[in-house]
Amino acid sequence: MPVWLLYSILSAITAALVAIFGKIGLENIDSNSATAIRSVIMALFLVGVIAVQGKFAEVGEILTQKKALSFIVLSGVAGALSWLFYFLALKYGKVSQVSPIDKFSVVIAVILAVVFLGEKISWLNGIGVALIALGAILVAIK
Repeated sequence: MPVWLLYSILSAITAALVAIFGKIGLENIDSNSATAIRSVIMALFLVGVIAVQGKFAEVGEILTQKKALSFIVLSGVAGALSWLFYFLALKYGKVSQVSPIDKFSVVIAVILAVVFLGEKISWLNGIGVALIALGAILVAIK
């Protein structure tokens, strides 16, 4: 199994757990506050990961590269907004509806990768992306 596929599967499993744990945890609390607490926990966990890996020096290197840092900051802001909206949606909606619609990001990411990064996708890949879009629409219908 290619390493990217293994990591992708693990990402999907843990993302599913975010939805379930988040929905349970959001009962009777503010979703933005919950997202902030979650973000602090994520940051501490990830600092621990790079500490265990001995990669603190790489943080300094990244901070000196303006282009990389700029896009990492933009990615962080986009990620924070995504989680704010996701937790708000979970607060008021069902996981079975919110999570699949959130995965419409796959469709948007592929389109943006083709347009801005020049990535090529096959017809088979295009059909798969279209089916993801169709699935998100079908889930959204009451």
